[in-house]
Amino acid sequence: MTAMTPGSNIPLSTARVAVDVAAPVRLDVSGLLLTADGKVRSDDDFIFYNQPSGPGVTYRSGGGTAPDAIVVDTAAVPPGIEKIVVTASPDAAGQTFQGIEPTATIRGVDDSSVLATFTPPQLGTETALVIVEIYRRNGAWKVRAVGQGYANGLAGIATDFGVSVEEPAAPAPAPVQPAQPVQTMPAPTTPPIDPRVAPPAPAPAVPAAAPAAPAPGAGKINLDKGRVSLQKNQTVSLVKGGQPLLSQVKMGLGWEPAFRGKDIDLDASVIAFGPQRNHVDSCYFGKLSIVNGAIKHSGDNLTGEGGGDDEVIVVDLGRLPQDVTGLVFTVNSFSGQKFTEVAKAYCRLIDAATGEELVRFDLTNAEAQTGVMMAKLIRQFSGEWDMTAMGDFVKSRTVRGMVKPAAQAL
Repeated sequence: MTAMTPGSNIPLSTARVAVDVAAPVRLDVSGLLLTADGKVRSDDDFIFYNQPSGPGVTYRSGGGTAPDAIVVDTAAVPPGIEKIVVTASPDAAGQTFQGIEPTATIRGVDDSSVLATFTPPQLGTETALVIVEIYRRNGAWKVRAVGQGYANGLAGIATDFGVSVEEPAAPAPAPVQPAQPVQTMPAPTTPPIDPRVAPPAPAPAVPAAAPAAPAPGAGKINLDKGRVSLQKNQTVSLVKGGQPLLSQVKMGLGWEPAFRGKDIDLDASVIAFGPQRNHVDSCYFGKLSIVNGAIKHSGDNLTGEGGGDDEVIVVDLGRLPQDVTGLVFTVNSFSGQKFTEVAKAYCRLIDAATGEELVRFDLTNAEAQTGVMMAKLIRQFSGEWDMTAMGDFVKSRTVRGMVKPAAQAL
């Protein structure tokens, strides 16, 4: 294993490598495919949380308990791409790298061998970094330690490499000058961005931060101001008064037939995953209790008729074992009815002790599919849980068929 310093490089001894970036706080990690002129060909070459795959390059989530990574298959990288840069920024808006030095680890994918590590030195007000770059030289692939910092977040990096970013009302500060030999780049003109933000279709342009009432996917909020209504891809941190919510909660799921007089038989489930997105267990109408009773199901509703929640899943967050780090809540139509035949589908998180509704997500669109991933809960490094609205449709009539797409969505 090689401990790299800024500017150093080593040849890659394997075609498939993963670069994970770890820090004491959660980071957003992304990759950009660059041509010989140092630019992306289009926004499709920006690989991150909401656009996790490109030619030869994929984003891999650590699920909140392991570092996120960029995986590069050099044999599958198009001939016109000369370099893949791996970037990182703190997940918390505006947080700098002061005191939270990140470490990149370059591993062989096939045998998990550690090829090299790199920790950029003497960081300060940087809110985003180009950590390393994997580049082509005379037909061979190498990796170079970079450690290049920006004071205006991932937007500075994205703009500099040619990714479309929404223009702000006023220019942001120029990037900082890190201690030598770390380099700087020209002053970008956009504010910090969150790569977890859902980009406007079709290109993954990253929207600027939203004001008090967040736009869809505009970043995490918490429970301090009361009930939170989420939209697709938006995340809420289950923290209230600075303390993580670790008590018993209920996930209520409801729906109605889209056409009068027609019953709709849907099944709500929750799939539990471990730190490596490994399937731990599934709780559904055929298995009403899992993980020693920390997750329980209310039972099957065969019609969807009646007010209130059709099915309820109770989760004791404080009793969940440490090897459960992700929960994905799904709804399936075992009878084959499509979600275009369903109206008013929703999920809502309720404090089991008080009955207070904490978070709600109303499904506002429908596809002719038999399964949908409604929401996910992810345990963070610091112990609290985040809830993210999903609304992603899948062709599956049973929870068993939802395990693989749910793991990929973590």
